[in-house]
Amino acid sequence: MHPVQELLAAVAAGQLPPADGSVQVLGQPPGPSAGVLAFTAHHAVAADVHPDWVHDQLDADDLGSPMKGDFLTALASLLRRRQGALDAALLAAGRGGRPGLDLEPLDGDHPRLARARRYRTDLRAYAVADVPEAMVLVGRGFAGRWETAFEVPDAARGHGLGRALATAALHLIGPGQAVWAQVSPGNAASLRAVLAAGYRPVGAEALFVASG
Repeated sequence: MHPVQELLAAVAAGQLPPADGSVQVLGQPPGPSAGVLAFTAHHAVAADVHPDWVHDQLDADDLGSPMKGDFLTALASLLRRRQGALDAALLAAGRGGRPGLDLEPLDGDHPRLARARRYRTDLRAYAVADVPEAMVLVGRGFAGRWETAFEVPDAARGHGLGRALATAALHLIGPGQAVWAQVSPGNAASLRAVLAAGYRPVGAEALFVASG
């Protein structure tokens, strides 16, 4: 198992890295994305870069330096990759069984599904039978972990559908397997939905994907 996968598995098991101010350089895990992962007073650089380069770029007196623009921009330039959003990282345990929503397989030509294929494999995507514009998907993303994403149309907001979709995602994955959700901190509606569905915040992350 790659060191990044070991770290994510430990976090999913409730074993957060020590809050010691350290920055680990672990290399890029299997898959298309590199990243920087942030936990409480602990960071991991999941990219194929030399530790000396990383530490030369950081402000040793600033615990948050690895997630600030100067470092992330320098890393993106070195990797020749595009930096994705800076997201909060949350996770919950899969439950298996039947989801509480009436779900139908999503059309393979759906724009959201086409976009998801660039970043995830083993995709399972569904629309809600009575709100076909609403959708939920799960797939293997960064470092091979299970991830979920969902969409709620404007007309259906404010009725708990986001929470129901985030919960349904847990039933699409086997019991006990970690399911990760990446949410922009400014997307308060989605953040409330995943928190209400039982996902717990464990850190933050910025991923780097190949351009083109």
